[in-house]
Amino acid sequence: MLSEAGTYFLYLLTFLYQVFVPCRNPEQLFVNSVDRQQYLGRWFFQAAVSHREADIQRFKALDSTVFIMEETANDTLVLTGNMRVGEDCRKQMWTYLIKPERGDLELLGRPQRRNLLWSGVWANCLDCIVFQEIEPPLRETDSEDSLNRFMLYARQKDVPPEMLTAFLRNSACHKMTESVRLPQEKEFCSQL
Repeated sequence: MLSEAGTYFLYLLTFLYQVFVPCRNPEQLFVNSVDRQQYLGRWFFQAAVSHREADIQRFKALDSTVFIMEETANDTLVLTGNMRVGEDCRKQMWTYLIKPERGDLELLGRPQRRNLLWSGVWANCLDCIVFQEIEPPLRETDSEDSLNRFMLYARQKDVPPEMLTAFLRNSACHKMTESVRLPQEKEFCSQL
């Protein structure tokens, strides 16, 4: 009985917190005007969230991932991911175009996908970035995007638990309650 009362009390506190402290919105970094040099280099993938498990399912097979962001030509960024899947290392590359008329990145071959960059302050982390991928509904009659996920990247492989808690809490406030955090139990894959 006392346990039930405690549970109801926590629900009430959560409800009151959301009434008086609205959801924090992330701060978008417009890639056509931000200093890109500060975002080049190595990033460690920490976590992903979405409102659907299907959007983050592929990350569940990963143990750890390290990315290198490079600017290869004017207004072209290449992201190289070195991913640990079990005992294997896999390498994948993505090419992003920066268009002057767009504040997001255009993924080469997928112009319909929006790739937004957000400040890591949303996760209480100054050395982090949050990357969002959004794809429009598959059919005109669908009201929900076919993909919508946030991914958290940090400059260090180990981050404080409070940072992940902030990221998950702020995401959940925006109905992004499905999440995955990489275990990072095995050695990171180096550049292949």
